[in-house]
Amino acid sequence: MIYNFSAGPAVLPKAVLEIAQSNLLNYNNSGMSVMEMSHRSSSYLDIHQKTFTLLKELMSVPDDYDILFLQGGASLQFHMVPLNIGTKNKIGFIDTGIWSQKAISEAKKLNKEVSILASSQDSNYQSIPSISLDYNLTDLDYIHITTNNTIEGTAFNKIPQIDKVRLVADMSSNILSNHYEITDFDLIYAGAQKNIGPAGVTVVIIKKELLIEDNNLSPMLSFYQQSQSNSLYNTPPTFSIYMMSLVLEWLQDFGGIKAMTLYNEEKAALLYNYLDNSKLFFSPVNPDDRSIMNIPFLTNNEETDTAFINFATKKGLVNLKGYRTIGGMRASLYNAMPKEGIISLVDTLHAFEKQL
Repeated sequence: MIYNFSAGPAVLPKAVLEIAQSNLLNYNNSGMSVMEMSHRSSSYLDIHQKTFTLLKELMSVPDDYDILFLQGGASLQFHMVPLNIGTKNKIGFIDTGIWSQKAISEAKKLNKEVSILASSQDSNYQSIPSISLDYNLTDLDYIHITTNNTIEGTAFNKIPQIDKVRLVADMSSNILSNHYEITDFDLIYAGAQKNIGPAGVTVVIIKKELLIEDNNLSPMLSFYQQSQSNSLYNTPPTFSIYMMSLVLEWLQDFGGIKAMTLYNEEKAALLYNYLDNSKLFFSPVNPDDRSIMNIPFLTNNEETDTAFINFATKKGLVNLKGYRTIGGMRASLYNAMPKEGIISLVDTLHAFEKQL
């Protein structure tokens, strides 16, 4: 049995892959694969609308928000968000790691004035900082946060309540894993390849009042135009959206996001409990700010880290190597990772530690 702990593209539910496999050559007796369908055909448009409806229901998205299916990953959203809603040209960021830094860099390229309202850089991004109240927040277009930091293993386990300014969230690595009140945010974006499905589609959930026509923007980079076109301005990533619909159906059958949150907390607790009691392995992250999706851990010895990664790979536990700037190991426990995978990982950690 192989357990894939990759940070992304990540494990997909086996049941989803089996359905996709059975329909690969002939979807719904159409005689075609979804990959072959015109994006204007009724067969595909049914998939498109179904995916929209499933996500709206699962995340309890209010009617005054729209849902867009875009391309380019979260990395393109680092550019599109300030381009579309950065009208005052002043943006606040809470800096919690590498992905926050990338969003900051893109905003600066658009000549936006960037204010770092809080940063955990001084703790090597091993915690979530508090927002400073010294700034005049009303001058800002929005505040940007990364709800889960895939590389550093931290998460906003409590979303900042900010009434004076809009809140934008990069939710790429923990969307659908935690229950969020959508009304706490004005815009959410997320790449697919963690919890939504395979790489290719990017989800944007945006307040409709932010959808303002701007003829100076390329239609491909305009939230307004994409909304007006029902995310069909050009050919969308049809197969990725189809796979997304299967993942959403699987999540719905599981019991929805609240049920998945409890399951994810149970999975993460198994690994954290072992790490906190181990004499060899440890988590470097502040306990109050730990992610339940991405768990980095180390031994403080690079050779031992490498030896464990090789040991685990032979046991069928793959893609545990930590991010290159962090080192050590990282286990990504996305929705589709079964509890059995974490039990196997803990058993392997114990076996490795015991032999030393």
